[in-house]
Amino acid sequence: MLSEEEKEELKAELVQLEDEITTLRQVLSAKERHLVEIKQKLGMNLMNELKQNFSRSWHDVQTTAAYKKTHETLSHAGQKATAAFSNVGTAISKKFGDMRSHSIGYSIRHSISMPAMRNSPTFKSFEERVETTVTSLKVIYGRRKYEEAKEE
Repeated sequence: MLSEEEKEELKAELVQLEDEITTLRQVLSAKERHLVEIKQKLGMNLMNELKQNFSRSWHDVQTTAAYKKTHETLSHAGQKATAAFSNVGTAISKKFGDMRSHSIGYSIRHSISMPAMRNSPTFKSFEERVETTVTSLKVIYGRRKYEEAKEE
């Protein structure tokens, strides 16, 4: 237990600390207003600060080893996918060319209807693979365009 004298001393100290805190808050508030005025005079605003922070953060990310390795891997994957698409396109063109040369006077309607073909598991699987690859290429192409624009 505290004596009456100790309680009075602590109460006085408490009042003094509360007064100091109030004074410090007022000083801080005045300095924050002054800071805003200076930034306005310099043409700085929240949007510019956010842009600068984002640019700085993005640069920091790009300089990490993990980013560089991922970028290299995705770039390599994009090149492989492009080559694969080229090969698939060539194979499809060749196959259709073979079908035309073997089917003089023969219509595709005689073998299978288009709706039936579109609903076949083989066609759906092929369609899904093409969509996935196209989406991946769009992402890679978008990243490259962003990086090129940023470098300019």
